[in-house]
Amino acid sequence: MLLKLFYTILSIFVFSTQSVVLDENAVKFTEFIKTHNKVYSEEELGLRFSIFKNNLKKIEEHNAEGHSWTMSVNKFADLTPEEFKLMYTGFNKPKPALRKSTIKFDSLNLTPIEDLPDSFDWSEKGAVTPVKDQGQCGSCWAFSTTGSVEGTYFLSSGKLVSLSEQQLVDCSSSYGNEGCNGGIYTVSYDYIKDNGICLEKDYSYKSVDGTCKSCKEITKVDSYVNVTPNDETALQQAVSINPVSVAIEADQSIFQFYSSGVMDSQSCGKSLDHAVLITGWGILDGKVYWKVKNSWGNSWGSSGYILLGRNSDICGISTEPAYPVITKNEIIF
Repeated sequence: MLLKLFYTILSIFVFSTQSVVLDENAVKFTEFIKTHNKVYSEEELGLRFSIFKNNLKKIEEHNAEGHSWTMSVNKFADLTPEEFKLMYTGFNKPKPALRKSTIKFDSLNLTPIEDLPDSFDWSEKGAVTPVKDQGQCGSCWAFSTTGSVEGTYFLSSGKLVSLSEQQLVDCSSSYGNEGCNGGIYTVSYDYIKDNGICLEKDYSYKSVDGTCKSCKEITKVDSYVNVTPNDETALQQAVSINPVSVAIEADQSIFQFYSSGVMDSQSCGKSLDHAVLITGWGILDGKVYWKVKNSWGNSWGSSGYILLGRNSDICGISTEPAYPVITKNEIIF
């Protein structure tokens, strides 16, 4: 009966030309089902509607409070926080013994912080590929890895290419990654250093764990830089050099339903569970921010990006930043 009720609501919403008074939540849930092509069994429909109503209440209450960022209904609105974390994060820190030597950040020739501009964005300079979607696979670490390597490759070769996340998911387990069960970008750099990485079009993303296969590598990395942790001045200097991979906590509703503005609340936590890419920084309405590329598709957030407050270690963003190094002798194509 419940399934029939909701499809009746859907047919009224789409085809009636008369003014019909409907339960507002039911209408919004029907719109949500249509927009995101959701399909539920009759047994599941009531549960998903209940979760949706709870999430909708959170979103509406947040937006009524006048914060510097807004939240909105998106494709995650029928998920509990526990389901969301399980499906869409995936940052796992491997054992330290798996890590190889890196370049020391404080040994680099860094631009003094006072000489950096108020705003900067690698996505406007051609170094960032379009937003991708990890799907229901805990492979955020692979997308953060390819994002920083794509940026480094662009800076070394002048060419922007899309690199294969699926290769990392399928092939880097011996380095400490666990496919859709999580991983980290630094040991992924180690894998690319030893094995190279292929183009996405040659090893396409499937959003599931697969069997490692061979493909034509386009580049390797020479090493990577561990940016000074818990230091957002150093992080800003690093981002001025290269798009930077970072780990954050992203399992809270303020992140799950982020829509626009500068998200500067400490309530997002610092228990790192998700890997993303910093592409730049700026100021909006007097608030300084990091521009962060996510891997949940371009329908999430601000066209797939989030602006996170800067200089307060929001979501633990400065805890483990890193980026790869590629010299011209490692460019194969």
